[in-house]
Formats: sequence, structure tokens, C-alpha cells
Amino acid sequence: MLRALLLENLHPLASSILAAQGIEVITRTGALDEKELIAALDGVHLVGLRSKTHLTENVLAHAPDLIAVGAFCIGTNQIDLGAAARRGIATFNAPFSNTRSVVEVALADIIALTRRLTVLDKSMHAGVWNKTAEGSHEVRGRTLGIIGYGNIGTQLSVLAENLGMSVVFYDTSEKLALGNAQRMDTLDELLDAADIVTLHVDGRDGNAGLFGAKQFARMRPGAVFLNLSRGFVVDYAALAESIQSGHVAGAAIDVFPVEPKRSGDAFESELRGLPNVILTPHTGGSTEEAQEAIGQFVANKLRDYLATGTTTLSVNLPNLALEQTSGSHRLAHLHRNTPGVLAAVNATLADHGVNIEGQLLATRGELGYVVTDTGSAVDPAALEALRNMPQTVRLRLLF
Repeated sequence: MLRALLLENLHPLASSILAAQGIEVITRTGALDEKELIAALDGVHLVGLRSKTHLTENVLAHAPDLIAVGAFCIGTNQIDLGAAARRGIATFNAPFSNTRSVVEVALADIIALTRRLTVLDKSMHAGVWNKTAEGSHEVRGRTLGIIGYGNIGTQLSVLAENLGMSVVFYDTSEKLALGNAQRMDTLDELLDAADIVTLHVDGRDGNAGLFGAKQFARMRPGAVFLNLSRGFVVDYAALAESIQSGHVAGAAIDVFPVEPKRSGDAFESELRGLPNVILTPHTGGSTEEAQEAIGQFVANKLRDYLATGTTTLSVNLPNLALEQTSGSHRLAHLHRNTPGVLAAVNATLADHGVNIEGQLLATRGELGYVVTDTGSAVDPAALEALRNMPQTVRLRLLF
């Protein structure tokens, strides 16, 4: 029986989908450190996690039974994707499922900061009635600067325009501007123009330290700042200084360089206690709707990979869209992408009297993935010969 380990309090729907396929599911509410994770992965074929559990090369080296990883979130920087690919471990994430939830909380933060609702709320809870319009503005007519114009950035762009905002954006990749959004050629141009700056970049190493003292100084006086992307892209000490000096009027931060592993653990940050600062515990995509959608999407990807070999939207393996086929056997052969592999696979099958009914091949960098449907049984000798090919990374007989 296949076993799945689901960590970090994933939606119950993920467990239900996998269990319905006859997979034994083990659930844990919190994240695990490296030593705990190595022990927990003994005999486990599938692992599901979110952002706090790190699948390092060392962990993967100690998990020989692992077939696939599900990142029940957008980011995958917590997983060594290269090490997983070299071991034939498919990795899937949820690139779209919580987009709306992040966009909605970004809009809520923008309005709250621009109206200084955090300051007014704190005064009221302290028993002080301080009715004033000082420093409070409508978002209509103000300019939103979006850094990172991907799935979240583009949807935020459209909804912000519907609120009457002007939108400028900056992205290192060529992106189509939606609505009336205007692309900025440089980050500095965006900072010069924006009343609100919001980060929606991915977790690639090149984004580390993207936003620091220089960028905060370049922002317009009285502008507000949001980061709902990755904690390591921002120098929060520099942000704290900019808020304390009054140059930045407020901030909403959802992600941090170091985050507690479990709910209830202590949280420390130089941003605590600062005026007009909203701090949330990495919950930008954490709505019940988003978590249900993510649980369903990623669990279905894991289920389909096991059942049919389909790798559509895998972030580290060649992508093939496959359907269940009746009346045949299916071989999924992941290999190093060198010349002659397909011919060698077919020659091996022919040598063992295996007739090929259908075959698909995809490549991705150093890896190739060929899936073969056969019209006759595949004897163990043929499987052993394929496994012993020098290019073979992983071979699976699916049905």
C-alpha cells in the first residue's frame, strides 16, 4: 500500500482524495525540522506540505521511497527541485488556487493603510475618541505600483482599477498590461510614481534583498508599502526606520525571513508596535475557500500522477498530459536526456516481445520522460533491463 504524509494542517479534502485511491494517509498539523522529517518519511511515497517544511537535498537523499511531492501553496522555494528531479520525484504546486484570496487581502490592506484604520482602531481600543481626517485618503485617484505582474499582480491590477486607482507595474519578464495599467521600465520609475507599493514576486534566489533602504528612500513621502510575497526579499530593519522617520506612512506585511513553525509559537520582528503597520502570520492565501481549492487541486495532481503518469504543471519534470487507457500496460520512464534513449527503450521492449500501442515523449533540460502503452504484458526481465539502462532515473509500471 502507498503511504502519504500530509503536513502543516492541510485541508481535509486532500486526505479524502488520496484515501479514496487506497492510499494510507498520515496527517500532522505542524511543520517538521530536517531530522524529524527524515524520520517521518521512512516508508512514505507521497508528501504534502506548505511553506514551513523544507525538503532539502539531505532529506530527499534519506527518502528512497518518495515518488511525488505536493506543495499545497504557490511557492516551491522550500523544496530542492533539482535534487527531487534527479531522484525522479515529481513536484506539484497550486499556482492559481489562492490568487483571489491574496488579492482581496491586499486590497483590504491598501484601504486600511490609506485610511489609517489601524491607528484609529488602536485609539478606540485605548478608550480615546479621536475623530480626524488628518492623513486619511481615498484610494480613488491614487497610483498603485505593483512589483511582480504574475497571476496575483495582474488580478490585483484589474480590481484596483475598478476602485478608481491608476496602476503601474514592474516585472523583469515581458508581461501584457491589462486594462489601463502602465509598464515601468525600471523599479525606480515605479517608485517615483506610486503612492502604494506592493510586492508580488516569486521565491527565486535572485529576488533576495530586492527591496532595502535605497528603495524605501526612493519611495514618495507618505507612500505605503505591502509585502505579501516572500519574507527574504525585504530588509525589514530599513522599513522600520522609514516608518519611524515618517517617510513611509504605513505597511502591511504577511511574510517574514524567519517564521515560527507552529501556531502559538513566539513571533519577533522589528516591525512590532509601529504605527499604521499591519502584521499578519503568512495568511494572505489562507481563506477556507482557497485552502479547499488548493487541497483539491494538488491532491488531484498527485493522484493523477500515480494513476496515469501525467505530469501536467509539474514544476520540476517534463510535462505530459495523459489519460487512463484500458486494455494495456503503461510504463513511465524518466531518464537523463541524452541522444538515443527512446531508441534504446523501444529496442529493449522489442527484444522482450513487447508490442507498443502508443508512446509520448517530453523533455525538460537534463531530463526526458517517455510514457509507453503496451498491448501485451511486460515481463520482469524487460523491466529490469530498462531499470539498468545508464540513463534511467526512475521507471514505474503503472498498470
